[in-house]
Amino acid sequence: MSSWSGKGKGSLLGHKIFVFILKTAGLSSAYFILRFVAFYYLLFSRSSNAVMFYYFNKRLGFSYFKSVRYIYKGYYVFGQTFLDKVALMSGLTTGFNQRRDGGGHLDAIAENKTGGILISAHIGNFEAGSHLLKRLGTKVNVVMLDAEHQQIKKLLKDVMDEKYFNIIGIKEDKSHSFEIMNALNNKELVCIHGDRFIDGMDVIEGELLGKTAKFPLGPFKMAARLNFPVSYAFVVKDDAKTYHFYASKPNPDIKDEKEALSNFIEELEKIIRKYPEQWFNYYPFWGEIN
Repeated sequence: MSSWSGKGKGSLLGHKIFVFILKTAGLSSAYFILRFVAFYYLLFSRSSNAVMFYYFNKRLGFSYFKSVRYIYKGYYVFGQTFLDKVALMSGLTTGFNQRRDGGGHLDAIAENKTGGILISAHIGNFEAGSHLLKRLGTKVNVVMLDAEHQQIKKLLKDVMDEKYFNIIGIKEDKSHSFEIMNALNNKELVCIHGDRFIDGMDVIEGELLGKTAKFPLGPFKMAARLNFPVSYAFVVKDDAKTYHFYASKPNPDIKDEKEALSNFIEELEKIIRKYPEQWFNYYPFWGEIN
């Protein structure tokens, strides 16, 4: 089974504790405490450790010790990204720097007022990156599985600026499709992740890091069938205070879902190999680990 269970790392209480520390002591203090939390997960989170070790060791070819080191780095950066998005969306800090590769592609979409589709992945911190896209003057709608921990999502919604950032939840009754189309018809950007699915979703297969895996069909069907610019976009953390935005040149001639998926995998692999610890899919993405 390679579908996602629908639950992310960490508890609501743990997240609230970090938000409290963030608001009272600042981001640097929260980062410091996070080092011990990451070490705790390295020692005791056996299921995600096994999944991450397989990813680093078998799929990326890291040595045993390098894989263990990157498991710790993965937990630490994952915690940082959560703290960063809360700090940004609540206005606690504006002290993040930005680097952009392909940012002009999104500038053109915003200036031409066409609306656009961004296909991303659970790598880095697209929610915080979307907040940094205020400069475009265009609302960014991030499409999430409703299963992605409703309470955590509510915590983020309570602190974010809805003028520029909106969450569209994927629902069983497909009503999210109307919200997506409304956003696109309003000339807004819609970002949807292409690297997770849950049981019952339609899927499509592709080869990532040398092994076949299943991907959700929806994002790639949308890319192939809707007449809107499509860019593969990722926001990753270069250092404690710098986010790096990558966006591919929009492809106006995607023939079908397979081509859309192939293009996505090509761009995702580039980012994964450059920022391996920032791909936060802590479940058996390629199937059960033997």
